[in-house]
Amino acid sequence: MTGSNKDNYYAILMAGGVGSRFWPSSKASNPKQFIDVLGVGETLFQTTFKRLSRLIPVENIYVLTNKKYVEMIKDQIPHIKDEQIVPEPEMRNTAPSILLGALKIYKKNPKALTVIAPSDHWIKEEDDFIESIQLALDSAQDNDQLITLGIEPTYPNTGYGYIKYDKDDGEVVKKVARFTEKPGEKKAKKFIEEGNYVWNAGIFIWKASFIIKAFEEYQPEMFRLFEKGKDIWNTKAEDEFLETHYGQASNISIDYGIMEKSDSVYVIPVKYHWSDLGTWSSVQSELPQDEKGNTAVNSRLVVEDAEDNIISTYNKKIVVLKGLSDYIVVEDKDVLMIVPKSEEQEIKHIREKVMKDFGEDLG
Repeated sequence: MTGSNKDNYYAILMAGGVGSRFWPSSKASNPKQFIDVLGVGETLFQTTFKRLSRLIPVENIYVLTNKKYVEMIKDQIPHIKDEQIVPEPEMRNTAPSILLGALKIYKKNPKALTVIAPSDHWIKEEDDFIESIQLALDSAQDNDQLITLGIEPTYPNTGYGYIKYDKDDGEVVKKVARFTEKPGEKKAKKFIEEGNYVWNAGIFIWKASFIIKAFEEYQPEMFRLFEKGKDIWNTKAEDEFLETHYGQASNISIDYGIMEKSDSVYVIPVKYHWSDLGTWSSVQSELPQDEKGNTAVNSRLVVEDAEDNIISTYNKKIVVLKGLSDYIVVEDKDVLMIVPKSEEQEIKHIREKVMKDFGEDLG
């Protein structure tokens, strides 16, 4: 593998989501990636930015986000330049935002190698992560490959997508056989037994030029729409162009739009600890618990006859629990939510109901 010039390394941080399953801590006005969900002293966005900047020059990290989060990003990463923040005029899925980022980066540097990463994931072994990204960048530089990182599963999780690779492929960067949407438990168990399935972490590595070519082939309509702006990327006229055209792009994910269609998709299976922190229970599994299995985030907890609860409050409040087990208790300055852990998939719907009954600003 040839060594790369780090000036050609770029990253696109996806930071536009709302994180509705973390309501009421995470709201549209202050979503999950911009809050300290784990109570570790920095937000998930800050942690991710810092992690990537170990390998990628800080000025080459672009943040794709929603217009309303631009000031929040500047507050959290004060040294970021305006041109590194790319606000989408309206919410779209991952494919349009990744194409936009790729076109902007390619215009700046046609030799660019790009890492795409969600801004709200948790990775414990950062050295191992950086090593796997370096491996992917080296491979993407030498080959026309769309590479993704696949997390070796530790249990049959039904909330993640799975990637199947060829069992007999002896290479470190393996050819992908198939993407599978979130399976049922029986299927997930079977995948783990087969031993050649990994969790889809939504982290991608490729040449900017090659992903643009893939869009031209597999999403020609979207490619043509964005191609109209080729002369104005990275100029003042870009905002106006996006206001007019961005909303016309198909609302599809990069997985569905490109990865499941291309025959140049590869995966690097990795063993380090990763979580997409998709639910309050997944946050609990990352944090210490007391002897009764209770987890407190930004809270001071007093318990009696209370087990396996997760409590997150506003401003280190003292919380007293007696006779309550297996509950999620979350408070922010406007809302207190108490929900059984078994019902945590309902939080999205609860949020919608509260917004309907009491107003948008609470969601």
